[in-house]
Amino acid sequence: MKLDLFAIYSIWLREMLRFFRLKSRLIGSVGAPFFFLAFLGMGFGSSTAIPGIPQGIGYVSFLTPGIIGMTLLFSATFAGISVLWDRQFGFLKEIMVAPVSRIAIVLGRTAGGVTTGILQAMIILLSGMALGMIVPSLQGFILSLVFMILIAATFIGMGLVFASQMEDMSGFSLIMNFLIFPLFFLSGAIFPIDRFPSVIKILAYLNPLTYGVDGLRYSLIGAGTFSLSLDFVVLAVSCAIMLGLGAYLFDIGDVK
Repeated sequence: MKLDLFAIYSIWLREMLRFFRLKSRLIGSVGAPFFFLAFLGMGFGSSTAIPGIPQGIGYVSFLTPGIIGMTLLFSATFAGISVLWDRQFGFLKEIMVAPVSRIAIVLGRTAGGVTTGILQAMIILLSGMALGMIVPSLQGFILSLVFMILIAATFIGMGLVFASQMEDMSGFSLIMNFLIFPLFFLSGAIFPIDRFPSVIKILAYLNPLTYGVDGLRYSLIGAGTFSLSLDFVVLAVSCAIMLGLGAYLFDIGDVK
């Protein structure tokens, strides 16, 4: 177990060093969410009667939790790309033949992805407050961290599911881009899901990110569509399923 804990820490540390050395990764992963927040926030920030948004809540305050969810979703895709990158350059094969359980490898990568995702989410949160978002309470901020961890881990698991079955980074990027934007737009990140058509609303209810964004919104600004307990349970179950499936496929997969 000590060996596994050291392996988890080592893999986490490698992911952190890679993150801080690749400045372009930070700029690229935060840039798009920031522009969504800035332009949509400024464009609709003066509107005081957007349907579905509770009275007294400005659009920037409503939007910021959704953009945080978007940032975590984008960040999670890099976990899958890093697996393919390591497979291509042989690092993955070296670590897989080491006396380390594959679960430890998955946990180390997940921990690294969650940490980098939260760091990027903090940048968006500070940007939202600078643009006029309601400053969250300490309790709300701590609760939001729980939802950030669950969101990041859920979609890192999803990335591992696809990465464990693929070898081509270009194909992986195309598939993830195909999934990311529907997940984002169906989550109610930009507009309340109460305004969605009935069929689209059903798809939104099946989207784990919907409950993550709602949980963040409830934690940070005190307004949500669902109950906080429902958001937590659905997201926690989704996280367990995605990480479990990702770990299983990663465990039985071949490393070439």
